[in-house]
Amino acid sequence: MAVVTDQASSNRAALTEDRIYSVIGADGLARMVAAFYRQVPDDDILGPMYPPQDLQGAEERLRLFLMFRFGGPQDYLQHRGHPKLRMRHAPFAIDQKARDRWVQLMENAIQQCDFPADAAGVIRTFLSGVATFLMNR
Repeated sequence: MAVVTDQASSNRAALTEDRIYSVIGADGLARMVAAFYRQVPDDDILGPMYPPQDLQGAEERLRLFLMFRFGGPQDYLQHRGHPKLRMRHAPFAIDQKARDRWVQLMENAIQQCDFPADAAGVIRTFLSGVATFLMNR
């Protein structure tokens, strides 16, 4: 008996971080980051960490970083160099509560974007790991 394999399912099963951009593109990442930042100003934990005058800049930096990290254009590296995430986030008190809230707001953003389940899963795993890595309190 021959086993029939659905090629689309096989490709999705093999989805890796560096292929996310090819699945959701610049528009998908921009929508996700914008959905995240729409929540930040009114958030009691994260809002105070983001200077209101730099929200647009923070949104652009995250969008460019995620595009680079997920296999898209290398604009982030050209503009900012190595990500140095721990160094760049050191001035902010990132404890478990802040980490969990950041992940929660990102989860809300991912859900709003209605990405394919495999892409959403890879993004969630990556963002959760980065959020934990950036804890400094």
